[in-house]
Amino acid sequence: MDLECSRDGLMYEQYRMDSGNTRDMTLIHGYFGSTQGLSDELAKQLWMVLQRSLVTVRRDPTLLVSVVRIIEREEKIDRRILDRKKQTGFVPPGRPKNWKEKMFTILERTVTTRIEGTQADTRESDKMWLVRHLEIIRKYVLDDLIVAKNLMVQCFPPHYEIFKNLLNMYHQALSTRMQELASEDLEANEIVSLLTWVLNTYTSTEMMRNMELAPEVDVGTLEPLLSPHVVSELLDTYMSTLTSNIIAWLRKALETDKKDWVKETEPEADQDGYYQTTLPAIVFQMFEQNLQVAAQISEDLKTKVLVLCLQQMNSFLSRYKDEAQLYKEEHLRNRQHPHCYVQYMIAIINNCQTFKESIVSLKRKYLKNEVEEGVSLSQPSMDGILDAIAKEGCSGLLEEVFLDLEQHLNELMTKKWLLGSNAVDIICVTVEDYFNDFAKIKKPYKKPPPTCPARLCTAPVPALRSTGKPLSLATCAAFSCTACP
Repeated sequence: MDLECSRDGLMYEQYRMDSGNTRDMTLIHGYFGSTQGLSDELAKQLWMVLQRSLVTVRRDPTLLVSVVRIIEREEKIDRRILDRKKQTGFVPPGRPKNWKEKMFTILERTVTTRIEGTQADTRESDKMWLVRHLEIIRKYVLDDLIVAKNLMVQCFPPHYEIFKNLLNMYHQALSTRMQELASEDLEANEIVSLLTWVLNTYTSTEMMRNMELAPEVDVGTLEPLLSPHVVSELLDTYMSTLTSNIIAWLRKALETDKKDWVKETEPEADQDGYYQTTLPAIVFQMFEQNLQVAAQISEDLKTKVLVLCLQQMNSFLSRYKDEAQLYKEEHLRNRQHPHCYVQYMIAIINNCQTFKESIVSLKRKYLKNEVEEGVSLSQPSMDGILDAIAKEGCSGLLEEVFLDLEQHLNELMTKKWLLGSNAVDIICVTVEDYFNDFAKIKKPYKKPPPTCPARLCTAPVPALRSTGKPLSLATCAAFSCTACP
């Protein structure tokens, strides 16, 4: 500073006496030629300390204070020289230095480098690369801002507003980094991670709402890290990818379930003994997972994902119906296979009721108001398809019973039967066998047979009247009884 003052003083006096004498001005400038190099070397040292300011302020805050004092001293000289320039027109070489402005540029560059340097992995090396990257950013930014708020502000003059400026730098660097990540070809789970971080984590108590940053950080004043347009594009991409994934998952789940239908072992039963397969559980577990993920981002996305799930469920049930029909037709071509056809058809019927209950449960859990409910219920009704599958299945099971009984029923009232036949015994055993299987069908698809409304039968048919208890209407009809209204 002494060398600069001597040089600048001589040059100013020379300028005042003879501003046109460039030879003497050049002579003075040359004599003090090394002074500019000293200034540049000092600047390098200052920028080096500032680049490590968050570390320096914890280890040796006096060093940072010295740097700030030097910058502030040079700022005062700049202001004095600029004021004199208005009067005389003279500005010494290398002025104004603008070190305060350069200081903020260095800090901004340091912040940007710190944010960019947090990506330690790539998708190829780690599928969770983005989650890890975002978590490191969260931790670093929070720690840095806490240090800046508690320590750095003590090393800078108040008018530097160092914390406010650093907060803006970090916010801008984060916004730029999020834009870069959003422009990459992200997978569905990565889009979720990014949007959850940008829309929720960033403004939560885990980060900008952290108590240690209050009251200096007002989340309400922060601009969005991603513009609404970019967020909308990401959500559109996510929904498109999710649609493809759900279709593929449902197709795979059905194919896996179909492989079970031809097994030699009976299907598993629930706690009440009703046959079932794992298909409904697998499907709705997948729906649940995607809805929980969507709920992390926003209520609006959660509703959209629910509507998507119900739409795809509707298409899936149509395929399920077709596959159940094919299963029945293939069995009728060779009734020896599959070995457990009846049991798996019962499981398919029971699945219909499970699907119904799960759909109601899903809507109740993820829809909060009537408007949302209207959105989802406007989708084609699935109950009709499920009832059709169950009705077709029950019809197929009854057909199976009569195919087994046909030969023995035809024997009744024939000469062979009169001469001695065990057809009736076979019919009874067969019906009992099927009855035990059909007991494993869930309500409402397993219904008790309708009975005669009269407690005691008053029919003119003795065979009916002698029972003394309500009768199956089928039995009444068999005797052409019309005693009951």
